[in-house]
Amino acid sequence: MIVGEIEVRDIMTKTNLPVSDFAVNPYVGCTHACKYCYASFMKRFTNHPEPWGEFVDVKRWPEIDRPGKYVGKEAFFCSVTDPYQPLEKKYGRTRALLTQLLPTGIGVSISTKSDLILRDLDLIRQFPSAHVSWSINTLDEDFRREMDRAVSIERRLEAMRRFYEAGVETTCFISPIFPGITDVKAIIERAKGQCNMVWLENLNLRGDYRKRILDWVHGHHPELDGLYQEIYGKKRRDYWEALDREIREYTAREGMEYTRDDDLHRAPFGEPPVVCNYFYHEEITKSAKRKAEKDASGLS
Repeated sequence: MIVGEIEVRDIMTKTNLPVSDFAVNPYVGCTHACKYCYASFMKRFTNHPEPWGEFVDVKRWPEIDRPGKYVGKEAFFCSVTDPYQPLEKKYGRTRALLTQLLPTGIGVSISTKSDLILRDLDLIRQFPSAHVSWSINTLDEDFRREMDRAVSIERRLEAMRRFYEAGVETTCFISPIFPGITDVKAIIERAKGQCNMVWLENLNLRGDYRKRILDWVHGHHPELDGLYQEIYGKKRRDYWEALDREIREYTAREGMEYTRDDDLHRAPFGEPPVVCNYFYHEEITKSAKRKAEKDASGLS
């Protein structure tokens, strides 16, 4: 693992992401090395020859200027890295940024695959609004180990439970859903008592990881080759539409609300989580994608 340190002019990047006003990324790169990582596009903005997942640049930035402008806004940790990847234990850049932002009146939304975030529970719960999501796309540890180097699913679920019981809004982010492999209902069943929301996001194959994932599926689940060709070769929606109907029927039986991504809201504590569908990436315009990539990078 190649680790370096870089100076940036500003850590706060305005964004059009639906969950926040600012994207913050204390690191460039991530040691979790997820095979399906959409953020691998960031490599072209770096000077690293190493593969994505084999390098991390640790950011240093000036003190937050004009803190009053952040009152009532929200910052998303992180759009193109995991703020609690293992290097955070040594460098503490995420904690440093949270400490700087706490007096500003900003809210925080944090996405991670780690339980290191438990270290900062007391800090995070002091924000005027705080929301934390954990990415979980399987309950099968063998599959999880094939896909990422992050902590086990049980450790993620335990961290989610502890945040939820501490009164911090939590989300189980079932992403990416691998057709024929990810058991969506089983994950919801496991997490539903300890989260305010469940987000569903399909596996969207693009960029340099498309071939890597299709090769992995062929090598481990050749019986699914036809299904993946229908979805990712012929661009058919049948699988996602069927899964959409299945989850809609399941949530209705279980007394859960089921919604689309244009109606974001969360269930009160003690109530069944709201389940939200994010299946159709291709409906995002190309221009919006380009702007989101620029906003997400946070590079200065």
